[in-house]
Amino acid sequence: MKKLPIQFYERKDVLLIAKELIGKIIVTNFEGTITSGRIIETEAYVGLTDRASHSFGGKRTTRNEHMYSVAGTVYVYICYGMHHLFNVVTNETNLPDAVLIRAVEPITGIDTMLKRTGKPKLDNTLTKGPGNEAKALGISKRKYKKKLDNDEIYIADDGFKIAETTIGISRRIGVEGSGDAALLPYRFYVKENVFVSGSPNK
Repeated sequence: MKKLPIQFYERKDVLLIAKELIGKIIVTNFEGTITSGRIIETEAYVGLTDRASHSFGGKRTTRNEHMYSVAGTVYVYICYGMHHLFNVVTNETNLPDAVLIRAVEPITGIDTMLKRTGKPKLDNTLTKGPGNEAKALGISKRKYKKKLDNDEIYIADDGFKIAETTIGISRRIGVEGSGDAALLPYRFYVKENVFVSGSPNK
């Protein structure tokens, strides 16, 4: 299993990156505790021109400043005052594209994930949805602005191949207030995977 090189994230096509992240593995190693999950749902955000993006129109705030960082930077923000959402910055510095990791299928460290989330047993809610996924993997805002070239948090390729026919494409979730951008087909997911967070999943 090899870490994805930073060059993977430096490409200009955030939609292609979001799609190609399907099937890759997120690994976290915090104080020797390893957890991992296979990415099965992502959303792309085309920074400057995408009304659903935090950086639409060049908006810069304390919250979204790290979207303007170098490719491969971890961008974590808090949603509804409680959920930490894990994103990966792509493209060039000051071109704030990003991919939201919406769901993973758990692989390693499931017992640790259950403790972190307070769940008594494994079911599809453990890592279904970006808030659950980040909590299970131990990702929080304190990981803000780390790059994915370290040993604490990274995305890797284990050679697993996702068949093109099993990847679904749809509009994104929870961006209904963004006008026409809400209709853009910028969400990618593995069809019929029980850990996929939204509808459709077929």
